Amino acid sequence: MKIVEAGGLGLRTRRGGWVYRDVDLTAEAGELHAVTGPPGSGRTSLLLTLAGRFPRTDGELRRRGPAALGQVIGVHEADPTLTVAEHIQERLLLLGPVPRRRRQLVPVAAVRARRAYRRDAFAAAIAGAGFTDAPLDPDRYGRDLTPVERQVLGLVLASLSGPSLIVADDVDAGSDAPEREWIWAALARLADQGYAVIASARAVEPGATAIVHRIGDPSLPTPALVAPRVAADGDQTAEVKA
Repeated sequence: MKIVEAGGLGLRTRRGGWVYRDVDLTAEAGELHAVTGPPGSGRTSLLLTLAGRFPRTDGELRRRGPAALGQVIGVHEADPTLTVAEHIQERLLLLGPVPRRRRQLVPVAAVRARRAYRRDAFAAAIAGAGFTDAPLDPDRYGRDLTPVERQVLGLVLASLSGPSLIVADDVDAGSDAPEREWIWAALARLADQGYAVIASARAVEPGATAIVHRIGDPSLPTPALVAPRVAADGDQTAEVKA
């Protein structure tokens, strides 16, 4: 099932020019996509547009079902004064009980987590996201979390509403090689649960099972377009104009 279909997507401002442009991206349920590119290529703005949180000026965008944000610095990030467990409890309380008429549209893992918030919200949420091996302490405050812990918390919170699409920004920022390997594996596990997952990064960790889209500098007069190719490890890589 196609969750996101973007064709010729672009965002242009009057003063700053192109933020990103000519992006074609289709993501299906169960797929992990990675958006890479140099600084200033508009990766964050593109993710927010795909999730319905940011405008576009060009192209077409169709999305099936709701979208949820993982961590996006400056837009959606951990509260420094709350613990990890409190973040999860607060999100579950805001979501409330699963409406009967929508019960079949919400993944079973999300339903179980939302029903279990009074007993052990942290364990239920972590298990529901498939992150039982997550490097996350329920008693740590948001201000004390490492970059990878912030990403994990963002993904867990995003999964609780049972969206069709989950997006996360700069998933490799501030992490070392083992942490990057873990986060890409975690993103793949989310996709395996049936979510369409789109993450931005400076680069994709070798061996990550992601469909890679590299967007270029939108200020260039004729951005290069490289035909899709299949990487040696079996991952599909595409260079898209932007």
